[in-house]
Amino acid sequence: MTTAALEPRAGRRCHNMLNSLHATSYFAPELGRELAALGITHPRAVNFAVRAAALGPVGAGAVTATFYNYKHELVARHVPAVWAIASPEDVLAARVRAVDSALRRLLGEETLASAEMTEAAQLALRATEACSRSARPLYSAHADLPVPEEPHLAYFHATTLLREHRGDGHLAVLMAAGLDGLEAVVTHTATGKGMTPKWIFSTRGWTQEDWDAASERLRGRGLLDAGGELTDQGTALRKEIESETDRLDRAPYEHLGAEGVARLTELGAGFAGAAVTAGAFPADLLGKG
Repeated sequence: MTTAALEPRAGRRCHNMLNSLHATSYFAPELGRELAALGITHPRAVNFAVRAAALGPVGAGAVTATFYNYKHELVARHVPAVWAIASPEDVLAARVRAVDSALRRLLGEETLASAEMTEAAQLALRATEACSRSARPLYSAHADLPVPEEPHLAYFHATTLLREHRGDGHLAVLMAAGLDGLEAVVTHTATGKGMTPKWIFSTRGWTQEDWDAASERLRGRGLLDAGGELTDQGTALRKEIESETDRLDRAPYEHLGAEGVARLTELGAGFAGAAVTAGAFPADLLGKG
């Protein structure tokens, strides 16, 4: 019996479906309520605390380095001060409660208790068996956390591992391409797939002046044209970045196998689509504007 070969972009497609549901947690009102109960109320503090908590009570430098596209001054306004309000352990527990509530609201009890959710959790966890800790700090920190027993929480845990595994590798590729955090955001937004500048300014701490300076640097490298669109060279660089990220993130999906990846992609697309239909994301989040 022969095993079907994994298509070059199969892992990326699977990741995108899994990450779509994972990302809903950052916009879920349940997360804000759970963190507010701990005394963390500022939206940026919530974001930094939730994603960095697996690292322990780290300082601003570690968060800026591992998150990559946030302005350091914004991070430093909230980290490490946030750990004086609530411990990383309390934040992690609050995240689990928030995710549980949010998934119940977005997907419904029937979906959470379904055989499909159990299957998706098993497949996603199997893929994580081939993840590498080397030079992947956010993945490695989350890999130390226990796997929840309930299938929908186990699925979310696995999507977190796969998200951070790919993300850590992606940052290495961005560095190799000579793109700093803001330049990476500007070029991604220019593809038409990134967040709008409005969201970048409000969530990442950058200003219009910062954006304009980064754009000018990119024009100087021949990556952006005068209108802020990617040049042919810029388009080629973004394609190369995604292809190299695929290469660094290939192991989990090769381990799962082509059939498993196809099935996990199918299941993940169904869950993500249901969440989007339920209003999981702000309407003005994506696209250029």
